Amino acid sequence: MNLNKYIDHTILNPDATEADVDKIISEAKQYDFASVCVNPYWVARSHEKLADSDVEVCTVIGFPLGATTTASKVFEAQDAIQNGADELDMVLNIGELKAGHDEAVYDDIKAVTETGHAANKLVKVILETSFLSDEEIVRASELTEKAGADFVKTSTGFSSAGAKVHDVALMRGTVGDRLGVKASGGIHTKEEALALIDAGATRLGASAGVKIMNS
Repeated sequence: MNLNKYIDHTILNPDATEADVDKIISEAKQYDFASVCVNPYWVARSHEKLADSDVEVCTVIGFPLGATTTASKVFEAQDAIQNGADELDMVLNIGELKAGHDEAVYDDIKAVTETGHAANKLVKVILETSFLSDEEIVRASELTEKAGADFVKTSTGFSSAGAKVHDVALMRGTVGDRLGVKASGGIHTKEEALALIDAGATRLGASAGVKIMNS
């Protein structure tokens, strides 16, 4: 197993400076991680600095609450693609999911997915599992697949809890081998990373990528 290629080396904190982002980019190149995951502002810089590597540029859409309009998510996705993003991690509309308004959730995901796929970009959908029941996780995963996205993802890392083995297993059980599953939030050690992979994760979002590789 090439554990490094499971890792989206992540820096999403709001006080991240140019120097902080450059450090993440440098580490991602050193360890040959799958991607760097940065806020949209840093996409163009990341794209430029990673041009001589196979590390992808991942960014976030409708982050971290998911409660922006679909039109704004689509614009954000288009802007990120224009700036050089390879992968888009969007937050679904959590309130609408919990209200049972599945059509609104589906339409939101589908609009961003179609925008990403039109440019051959990967789209991951963040469920924010800490807010959801098992039934809601299953329903969100089903809607993500129906809308054509490529991955379901556990968390933003900005809520009360991050990736849990139980949630990852539930998501994998729902989407089978048809979609990727990304576990993110609170992954600090190799042991935690491997447990999530064993549960079905095919990608890990972590700010502790270097620590994971060296633990």
